[in-house]
This record gives sequence, C-alpha cells and structure tokens, in this order.
Amino acid sequence: MRLVEVFVLQGDRELVVDTAETMGVDYAVTEEVSRGEFEAVVSMPVPPAAVEPLVSALRSAGLAEESYIVVTAAETVISDRSKELFEQFSASRISREELQSRAEELAPATSTYFILLVVSSAIATAGLLINSAATIIGAMVVAPLMGPALAASVGVVVDNDELTTRGVGLQIGGLVAAIATAALIGWLLRGTVLLPPGFDITTVPQIRERITPNLLAVFLALGSGVAGVVSLTRNVGSVLVGVAIAVALVPPAATVGLGIAWGHPEVVATAGALVLVNMLSINLTALILLWLSGYRPHQSARIDHVYGRLRSRVAVLVVAILLLSAVLGGVTYATYQSAAVEHDIQTELQTMSADPIFGDLRFREGVVDYQPFDVYAGTHPSVTVIVERPPGQQEPVDFADDVRARLESVTGTELTVTVELIDSQRSG
Repeated sequence: MRLVEVFVLQGDRELVVDTAETMGVDYAVTEEVSRGEFEAVVSMPVPPAAVEPLVSALRSAGLAEESYIVVTAAETVISDRSKELFEQFSASRISREELQSRAEELAPATSTYFILLVVSSAIATAGLLINSAATIIGAMVVAPLMGPALAASVGVVVDNDELTTRGVGLQIGGLVAAIATAALIGWLLRGTVLLPPGFDITTVPQIRERITPNLLAVFLALGSGVAGVVSLTRNVGSVLVGVAIAVALVPPAATVGLGIAWGHPEVVATAGALVLVNMLSINLTALILLWLSGYRPHQSARIDHVYGRLRSRVAVLVVAILLLSAVLGGVTYATYQSAAVEHDIQTELQTMSADPIFGDLRFREGVVDYQPFDVYAGTHPSVTVIVERPPGQQEPVDFADDVRARLESVTGTELTVTVELIDSQRSG
C-alpha cells in the first residue's frame, strides 16, 4: 500500500479533490497553516499500481509542477475499504515515479560506488588466483553493479537523460576500475612467494572458466537482466539479483586484468568479449522488459521520441551482442574440438590396452596438450602416452609409430606422439 500526499498550492484544492473522487480514491484534507504558499495537504491511501495513474490524472487536470507529491510505502493498512481499491488496481508493478526513484537510489554516490567496486574486484581477483569459487561469490555481495545496470535503462524509458548518462558512465567506469584493480594486484603478486614459481593463470580452473566461455554464458546475463527488472518493478528483494549481475560482470573483468598483468592477449580477448556480452545483454533485457511492462515518459508528447531512441539503442545492442557472440561461438567450437580430440584419444588408449596385438603392454595414461587456441593456430595436438611394460615383454617394432597411427585414425587429425615405457613388476 502507498500513501500519496499532495501539498496543494493556493487555488488547486478542488482540482485535487475532484481528481481523487473521479478515480474513486479515498482522501483526507488537512489544512496547511505553516506557510501561505500551500493551502492544504491531501492524503490518499492507494495500492502501488494506482500511484502512476493518480499522478498522471493530477498532472493532466492541471496540478502545478511546483506542488509536492510525496509517495511513501505503508507497512500495514488495516481497513476493509482497501480491498475494493486492490480489485480496481490489480497490476503488480510499481509506478513510474517510484521506479525512477528506486533506480536513482540503487546507483550509489560515485565515491561509495568505486570504493565498493575496488574492494569487490580485489576479493574476486584473490578468489580467481586461489581457485576459490566461494571467495568469488562472496566478493559479489559487495559489488554495487545492479544499480547502474538498471538505472541506465530506466533513464531511457522514462526520458531521464541525466539518469541514463550516470548509469552508463558508472557501468563503463566500474568495469575499467575492476580491470585496473585486478591488473595492479596481478602485477604486484606475480613472481612473489604468494604464488608458486612459474605460475600460469591459464591453468587455474576458475580463470580457465572465464577464458573458455561458450554461448550458454549469455543466458546468465539475460537471466540476470530479467531478474533485475522484476525485482525493481515489483518491489521485491534485490540482494541476490545484485549478486547474479555482479557474478556476470566482475569475475570476467578481473580475469581481463590478470591477462594484462601476465601478458596473455588471448585471455584479455576472450574474457573481455565475455564481460562485454554480459553487460550489453543485461542492458538489452532491461530496456525491452521495462518498455513491455508499460513504462513511458511522463509527457505523452515525448513517447514517440523515446520509442525511436529505444529502437535505435536496442538495434545497436543486438548488433554488438551478435558480433561479440561470434567470438564466444568460436571459443565454444574450439573448446568442443579440443575436448573431442582428448576424449577420442583416451577412449582409444583403453581399447588398445585390451588389443592382443600389443601383448601385455598396458596403456595407462595419455596426456594431451591441445588448447582451444591451438585449433585456430593450426598447432597439432601433442600427446604423451604412458605405457606399462611387464618384465620380459618387448614392444613391437615401430611401436611409437603404430600408436600414433591408431590415435590419428580415431581423431582424424595429425598428432605429435611421445611414448614413455615404464618397466613394472607386480608382487604375487
């Protein structure tokens, strides 16, 4: 329930009362004696869905822009009269005015925003380096990215250029700050005792997850955008939604920073494509859902203008997402190809262990060095095969060539094969 209070200027009292009666809204009039500029305060308890049509009706009736319209959330309303109002205004979304106010509140002060984002990025970077998913998720709790991501879209839909500019600026500045923080931390830690000698960031599973993304990663961003709009427009809890949005943006941004610190351009390219796709997808989803939810500018004359701007922004976002998704699609294909080669090799090695042609030789392990980037670089997979050889057993002539031929036949690609024979004895 909402309590709408209108501070009525001299001469507008009947206008407000007539509007309330026309809409069937209960009201109470309080005489205002504190200043001569206002003659009364009209209080009207209404459902959340009634706030926007009530405010629009008041403005259309000629209520002066200088009048105060204060909307407060009522924790509890005890009255049977409210049932009729809820039946009349049954929509579940909040008003345009509340939407804009909440979007402004979700985008914190610039200093607070960047302090929280730097702290979050630092924690996420540590989580990536130590391969701790719990640490990464914990860092997202303090990342204030939900507000700017939604504020920009709200500003577009309600025709608030200042809110749009601030939302876009905070998003871009926030991602730059996250990347710079991770790059600085990576540069300071590289080569220290806090990391093992020869530490390679591309071997860390949590980092590898961000540099070998597939197209399914886009669904995280799309789902986060949908959840963000629903939490904002329906006035439900937004903490977990904010975490989801932060998870889609901060870890890949921190991965970009680590790629810069370690001098891996392929890490920067793939993680950078992921973070951009996620950011653009969240904004695209928010724009479309806010418009479909019925939010429009306050001035009806501006609706066509805003709709034109909305279509242009959506078109640009869709084109950008498709182009960046091509990068993710390429990574998806390369990841599949490298995984398929490794799977075929391991399966064939098991088959070869049971093949009588190799006697008692047992193929115990195959280490495959074939990264997704090698697929496009044209680098042949390198395979090291560990073979257990019992006492007295002699490997066939041209054994390594036979192994390579068998593996190439199942993978369909040229391989570089190294066979390591290990003499073994087993106790009786």
